[in-house]
Amino acid sequence: MNLNATLIAQIVVFMILWWFTMKFVWPPITKALDERAGKIADGLAAADKAKLELANANKSVQEQLSQSREEIAKRIADAEKRGNALVEDAKSRATAEADKIVADAKAEAAQLVVQAREALREQVAGLAIKGAEQILRREVSAQVHADLLSRLKSEL
Repeated sequence: MNLNATLIAQIVVFMILWWFTMKFVWPPITKALDERAGKIADGLAAADKAKLELANANKSVQEQLSQSREEIAKRIADAEKRGNALVEDAKSRATAEADKIVADAKAEAAQLVVQAREALREQVAGLAIKGAEQILRREVSAQVHADLLSRLKSEL
């Protein structure tokens, strides 16, 4: 075989293969590559958009957290004010109740003093009557009267 004929045959086969590849094989490959590049570009755009949305969401979350903290601080302050008001109210009620108890105790003590005085008066009257009876039963003499009165004083 001739080397030139083989070389020409190989060139013809190569050209047919090149034409077949360019006509039937290459367009689907380039189409697949173009689609893949489009998908990658869309994915990158979606990733950039997601990053932007994430940044916006983080900013929104931070704002909401700061508002929540402020609201919580305000509620805590209100609760402390209410607690202090309740404590003051309870103190005033307790003071009023204590004053009432003290007043009742003083009134009861005064009543007991009056009762004790009445009982003492009754005892003094009884002793006076007893002393008068003893004086009347005995003879009337200054020394006996003085002794009876001194005993009466000692009993009182």
